[in-house]
Amino acid sequence: MTADPIETLADDEILGPVVADHGPLTLEPADDLYERLVISLLRQQVSTASAAAIRERLFEAVDVTPEGMLATDRQVLLDAGLSAAKADYVRTAARTFVDHRWDRATFATMSDEAVRAELTEIHGIGPWTADMFLIFGLGREDVFPVGDLGIRKGMELLFDAEMTREEMVDAAERWRPVRSYASLYIWNHYEGGDTDVGES
Repeated sequence: MTADPIETLADDEILGPVVADHGPLTLEPADDLYERLVISLLRQQVSTASAAAIRERLFEAVDVTPEGMLATDRQVLLDAGLSAAKADYVRTAARTFVDHRWDRATFATMSDEAVRAELTEIHGIGPWTADMFLIFGLGREDVFPVGDLGIRKGMELLFDAEMTREEMVDAAERWRPVRSYASLYIWNHYEGGDTDVGES
């Protein structure tokens, strides 16, 4: 039987105090995988406030399903605040969901690396967006999104040292196989759990 992730991290010398400060955190798969992917695409390289505003306008204007997105005129997406590139990204992702008939069962038997490989074949989806999908879409427990600025800042705060990405990945090995939970605590430690810091 797998050990409880929270109990495991509570015993960790580095993250234990953070777990004590923030209490149990949960990792729940998203109800809608395409919608969750769109949210991550919106959050790429923009501020939290900007992403939230665009999301509100988009979700009011469009049925955020693959079929709904493909049926929507591109200008509607632009009017909601999406850049031309992101309008293309969400539509390309929608087309892939439809063409491949992607649903939760599609990903259930795939490894994290296989999911990353599938997603990053889609124009506009890079490693950060794939990691967000794995964590917040599929609820995968052992993802360490070192491409996230909040994670990198949080790691330097935790270890009280400047670190390269490689050093951070090595340091995070101590939290395998629950690095997604460790990431939740790192986000909370750095910025109140804000996962919108963005890819950089």
